[in-house]
Amino acid sequence: MAGALIGRDEDLQRIRDLLGIGAGGGALLLSGDAGVGKTAVLDALAEAEALEGTRVLRAAGVEFEADCSYAGLHQALFPFQETLDGLEAPFGDALRVALGFESGPPPDRLVVSNAVLLLLRTVGAGNPLLVVVDDLPRVDRASAAVLGFVARRVTGARLSFLAASCSGTESLYDGGALPVYQLPPLTDESAARLIGARFPALVGSARRRLLTAARGNPLALLELPATAQTVRGPALDDLPAVLPLSQRLETLFGSRITGLPRPSQRLLLLAALEGHGDLGVLQAASRQMNDGYGLDDLAPAEREQLVHVDEGTRRLRFRHPLIRSAVMEHSTSSERRAVHAALAHVLVDQPERRAWHLGEATLEPDEEVAAFLEHAARLTLRRGDAVGGMQRLIRAAALTAQGPHRGRRLAEAAYIGAESIGALPSARKLLDDARRSSPDPKNSLHAAAAAALLVLNSDGDVETAHRLLVGAVETGAHQYDAQDKALIDALHVLVLVCFFGARPELWAPFYRVLERLTPKAPLDLSATGKTFSDPARTGAAASKELDRLVAELPEETDPVRITRTGTAALYLDRLGDVRESAWRVVRMGRDGGPAGRYLSGLMHLCLDDYLTGMWDEALQLADEGVQSCEEYGYRAFSWHFLYIRAIVCGARGEADRSQAIADGIIHWALPRGARCAAHCAHHAVTVASLGRGDFAGAYEHANAISPAGTLASHVPHALWVTMDLVEAAVRTNRHAAAADHVRAMREAGTADLSPRHALLTEASAALCATDDDEALRLFAKALAIPGADRWLFDFARVRLAYGERLRRARASAEARGPLSASLATFEHLGARPWAERAEKELRAAGWNKRPTGTSSARLLTSQEMEIAELAASGLTNRQIAERLFLSHRTVGAHLYQMYPKLGISSRAMLRDALKSQQPPENRQRT
Repeated sequence: MAGALIGRDEDLQRIRDLLGIGAGGGALLLSGDAGVGKTAVLDALAEAEALEGTRVLRAAGVEFEADCSYAGLHQALFPFQETLDGLEAPFGDALRVALGFESGPPPDRLVVSNAVLLLLRTVGAGNPLLVVVDDLPRVDRASAAVLGFVARRVTGARLSFLAASCSGTESLYDGGALPVYQLPPLTDESAARLIGARFPALVGSARRRLLTAARGNPLALLELPATAQTVRGPALDDLPAVLPLSQRLETLFGSRITGLPRPSQRLLLLAALEGHGDLGVLQAASRQMNDGYGLDDLAPAEREQLVHVDEGTRRLRFRHPLIRSAVMEHSTSSERRAVHAALAHVLVDQPERRAWHLGEATLEPDEEVAAFLEHAARLTLRRGDAVGGMQRLIRAAALTAQGPHRGRRLAEAAYIGAESIGALPSARKLLDDARRSSPDPKNSLHAAAAAALLVLNSDGDVETAHRLLVGAVETGAHQYDAQDKALIDALHVLVLVCFFGARPELWAPFYRVLERLTPKAPLDLSATGKTFSDPARTGAAASKELDRLVAELPEETDPVRITRTGTAALYLDRLGDVRESAWRVVRMGRDGGPAGRYLSGLMHLCLDDYLTGMWDEALQLADEGVQSCEEYGYRAFSWHFLYIRAIVCGARGEADRSQAIADGIIHWALPRGARCAAHCAHHAVTVASLGRGDFAGAYEHANAISPAGTLASHVPHALWVTMDLVEAAVRTNRHAAAADHVRAMREAGTADLSPRHALLTEASAALCATDDDEALRLFAKALAIPGADRWLFDFARVRLAYGERLRRARASAEARGPLSASLATFEHLGARPWAERAEKELRAAGWNKRPTGTSSARLLTSQEMEIAELAASGLTNRQIAERLFLSHRTVGAHLYQMYPKLGISSRAMLRDALKSQQPPENRQRT
């Protein structure tokens, strides 16, 4: 009962208030030192709330199950197996597979998270529901991610979430994701009351020694006297005065454990290693050990209050996590192996848990056990748990004799560490071990892929990484089997290395292998080989392949496949098609998923945000990316996010900051041969220079990416500076160079790649046209391209150039429309230098006041106007979509692009903006 806790009344009431049980719900992390009483507070609160009619679900982190995906969820949701049948697909199916109740393909973690949230809301539909999780840092990563998802969404659902974690331990909830309540030690008064109530005969000197040593820690106050042979002796003086509290308590628990009968100690070890407290498993495993012990032998441990059996769930619980640790500390390795072997024999229907126990029970190389562990690793990886998969592969390798199988397993573990989870130091060591284990060329593929990634993220260079990969691919790919996972993984890393280098000769070995793959190259590899290498010449040929990849994304759960599709989509301007899936990968990464994939998803969202004008979000995600690259050691990828910072800052007029960031990228990139990074830096400076009118500087930087008159071979970013280079050339009287560049764009067919590239192609032709009528025709053609207005900044720049040409052709009245529209967009984006250019042109065109939405609305298309009027009437995007036979995403995109045209920033301003366009008599009727 809560009342049995001395000195915790205020803490309990404060926790209740923060949780909002039965009054809207809430989430809270209870933190505090080991032994401060977190578990006791959880127990007291859970018991008190259960008496009030709240339904309470319990789970606890188990150190020995930290590698078992969804083990924590299994604990909490085990009583609700039948309730799962009431969940509609795909939620019920996903949750049954995740919890191991059914087999099937690995479910998407977001689907599992939503399924758990839906289940908990269903279970708690009648009475309030409280989810309590003890020892949170030891909960497996997959469960922790799902519980974090639930905890962030409890408000308003009559659902409360309470977890406990020792201070100083890392968990997915650190960093402000949950409010934290720090449970303090007991006050001196409460500590004295506790000692007086539990040990009334303790002599004064021992009492004072105890209070001084325990420092208000309840567990120490209760456990230290229990070790004394007599309450009147100096037993406490036998303990070292400076012994850390956690070690001291484990020592004290150990003395109580070693005082138990031998059968009780054996069963406690069995329970500690089994982890779930399943009495059925414990009984079966004790029989398997054939030592004549049974569950009745747990009675002495129960009487000592070391363990507790929950009669409702028929599960055994340790009273405190330190007890479990102490049991392990006071057992021998042979005793632990015997228990692991017994558990492996019993858990035949749970392959991942069984594999772990088999691995721990085995000392010498055993190929059968190693193969079983490798199979378990595959299951774990399919669940999206890259860390668990890597750990199982490492253990499998440890139980494999020296030779090709050992090298292969170590090499794959190293690849996963380097490519997915950011465990670069571990990957380096695994790689060394793999090379020593076997020189087999087949094993060199994953080893080379891992080595190349390690080289890129250290002080190595692109040439070294490329040489490693090409040597391995050409040596180990004799069969050119498209089903060989190691070969395909190595080729994807080779694509990345070649992209970094941005030179035609780097790509030649990739093309040779790609052509020889049989029966044919995987779709994502084939498409990426066209769009990420030399998109100006081969990108259009991948359009149908990309269509198929994008069509599969709604059902795709593998973050590797999703991010590879995003890479293929980048230079065809189709990141918008990948956006929803990229967000799923990012959310997974934030919840502890594969770091490498998480960073790829962030990159794709940043680039799409820049191109479509969501610059504030782009900067936020870029900051997140830089921090994550530093945290995980992916230093070679920081430049992607620094590039976003540089180009947005440059476009917004922070030229000095943009230049400093770009200089830093170039300084890092050129000595390493990472020319693509340098190209992006030059692009950022080009945009900044154009905005402030430094056209000579803009020409120099654009020309450094791709010389005027040609689209440099295998320089993808040459596509992104086409209009920049032409405008800078025209403004510096390099008219022949500008015309040559437009001719190169026409010959390459860049307009066929996307509406944005068609916009840039026609606008570039207009910029260098000498005849005003021809120039104005080309500008009008560019602005009329369907879908071109999605690219806010580029579209506004073309409008600005159109207005400038109209004014110079003495059509000042006509120039005001595109100029005012471009000004509204630049102001919306915060692109100050560009807004100043547009406003200056407007004043020259005879506009003596700042433009408002009045004239801008005339530039809305008929469909945009219809959408705007329906939105202003109060209809939702979905309702508008149903009326106009569009998708709700298309409606949202139109609305987002209308705001700059109307000079507004939100949906709430639509009605007034449209009203201002009507004649006075119509306004009155409205």
